[in-house]
Amino acid sequence: MNFNLEYLKYFLIYYLIINIAGFLSMGIDKYKSKHNMWRTPEKTLLLIPVFLGSIGSLIGMYTFRHKTLHPQFKYGIPCILVINIVCIYYIFTKFLII
Repeated sequence: MNFNLEYLKYFLIYYLIINIAGFLSMGIDKYKSKHNMWRTPEKTLLLIPVFLGSIGSLIGMYTFRHKTLHPQFKYGIPCILVINIVCIYYIFTKFLII
């Protein structure tokens, strides 16, 4: 297997896992909020998108209708998504594409 394709495989696995985690974190926190349970800290919900999980978090946010009125989520996660896209572009052009 090509050296660059090996890194691409690991990157895609990581990207899939972190976005699933972002999606599930929104759903779990919404469930906890409805049942008066201990909640996930907002810092954690915002940290997952920073580590390239913004698509999953954004989809989860609107799927579960959770945190959509909070400005730091309503505007912050889409801004983080743009930064994620720039980072992914940089990773692909610098490290993964020959």
